[in-house]
Amino acid sequence: MKRIGILGGTFDPPHNGHLLIANEVLHALNLDEIWFMPTNIPPHKKSADLTNNEDRVKMLSLAISNNPSFKLQRIELERDGPSYTYETMRILKEHNPDIHFYFIIGADMVEYLPNWYNIDELVKVVNFVGIKRPGFTFATKYDVTPVEAPQFDVSSSMLRKRFKERRSTMYLLPETVKHYIEEKSLYGPQAGS
Repeated sequence: MKRIGILGGTFDPPHNGHLLIANEVLHALNLDEIWFMPTNIPPHKKSADLTNNEDRVKMLSLAISNNPSFKLQRIELERDGPSYTYETMRILKEHNPDIHFYFIIGADMVEYLPNWYNIDELVKVVNFVGIKRPGFTFATKYDVTPVEAPQFDVSSSMLRKRFKERRSTMYLLPETVKHYIEEKSLYGPQAGS
């Protein structure tokens, strides 16, 4: 049975923190691949806040292009309305019954699991993998596999702000993604160097 990790998010933009986490989980759990799954409309955000799907897919494709174990999964972009993990994973499991899925979340989300939509059914479809971070516990009644990863404190919102303010983004995201952002003026008139 194939073992696939799922890393979901808006990836607006994708950054080296996403790649680092994916790589750590891939090797720590000896997975076959990591599927990066950009959300269409996260339940907790407004779609107007997001860069369009085409640009997010292109940035993500550029970010993962040099790792053959990293793949792009577009299922949530092909569905209308808010993206609920349970619905997405149920469909993925129906189409891929021979795959064992591992859903990657940050330590902050481990504590939030009881609030996830249909969580008691979701845990029957996927194994959760939590990335350990200082200041967060793994206090949950749900089974979560902890994975240690080096701390790399970068976020997409921080990067958007840096681009808008024309501050440096060097070493925070792949150069190919940075060039695409600059070319398209995605987060401001001129990107950071």
